[in-house]
Amino acid sequence: MLHHLAQLNIARLLAPLDSPQLADFVANLERINALAERSPGFVWRFQTEAGDATADRSFGEDIVANLSVWDSVEALHAYVYRSDHAPIMARRRSWFAQPSEPWSVLWWVPAGHRPSMTEAAERLQALREHGPGPQAFTFKQAFPAPTAVV
Repeated sequence: MLHHLAQLNIARLLAPLDSPQLADFVANLERINALAERSPGFVWRFQTEAGDATADRSFGEDIVANLSVWDSVEALHAYVYRSDHAPIMARRRSWFAQPSEPWSVLWWVPAGHRPSMTEAAERLQALREHGPGPQAFTFKQAFPAPTAVV
């Protein structure tokens, strides 16, 4: 069975999305999301029915979440750290509170599966409680995709 990489990252906002403090972050959302969708290895990203991922409040009123699926760890890593996403990410402390626990998690899903925010929250909690493992991991300590037993 072919697997894809799911990723979740969350961030606690330092101010409301419509505040002047977050204006530059909000102004770049469409461009950065479009960049992700054009990036090699991109499969899918979560959006509300209205097409607005920032409107989802699964993790709290002041927390934004990004949930997406990629064809490999390498493809996601290239987008995050070697594309025009990197300079935006470097500015995250201007917009988001410094996390005190893991804020990002990776895990493998069967190709074609679209994870829910509930599933993503469970994976993040597993990482927080047990550390990296095959069910929930990080870029720093990644695990290979499951292989079929023949």
